[in-house]
Amino acid sequence: MKKLASLLLAAAVAAASLFSCSESASGSVSTDGSTSMSSVIGALGEAFENDNPGVTFTYNPTGSGSGITAVSEGRCDIGLSSRALKDEETASGLTGTVLALDGIAIIVNNENPVSDLDTDTIAKIYTGEITNWSEVGGNDGEIVLIGREAGSGTRDGFESITGTEGACQYRQELTSTGDVITTVSTNPNAIGYASLASVKDTVKALTVNGVAPTEETVKDGSYVIQRPFVLVTKTDTALSETAQKFFDYITSADASAIISGAGAVPVN
Repeated sequence: MKKLASLLLAAAVAAASLFSCSESASGSVSTDGSTSMSSVIGALGEAFENDNPGVTFTYNPTGSGSGITAVSEGRCDIGLSSRALKDEETASGLTGTVLALDGIAIIVNNENPVSDLDTDTIAKIYTGEITNWSEVGGNDGEIVLIGREAGSGTRDGFESITGTEGACQYRQELTSTGDVITTVSTNPNAIGYASLASVKDTVKALTVNGVAPTEETVKDGSYVIQRPFVLVTKTDTALSETAQKFFDYITSADASAIISGAGAVPVN
């Protein structure tokens, strides 16, 4: 009887060990795209690696357009886009899954006395109809328009929401969220836009229509300048086992606290 019990115990231990190994992933998962998603995807990747010591996670911050191209061409497992996929992109065989929501903060230099703008005024500033801060309650000074490069998900989101597509009179078009924030922080007359998840106290985020950009106001829709963070995959091509496990994890409720901690609003 003792021998049978010992054998059963050994079998149970072996089964538990096998189950544990099957639960822990190995291999690699690669992501490419939106620079605005760096805080969120970085935190999720780190957590996944910690839970799966055999996994290597990589993130290439190239911008939304480049990330969509990369997954389409098979150069990464998952593309990252800070805008919804366009009809022609889904028609070409791509699927977009919303991971989280993000407010696009309108940022000015900390020395700027302006604290609130409505969406109509923001549009008039970016299209050149309003050119001096004194016209909107600020100091006398030419407004310096800072934006993102063509193909940026942040730019696409900002321009589509404000109705300024193709009409913005940018002084500088920069290739990353960090560059926009740095440039605005060093120019008292600059205005820019950046992912809420990336905004630091080096710049001032304006209220828009009297509403501050926060997780709560993005989630309830009262902060109107917002866009989705999207995971892009090939519609008819299965992910690798490791990449699928990562995808399932970051789109589950288990990842919500990490997404919130990185400054975005989880949808699950």
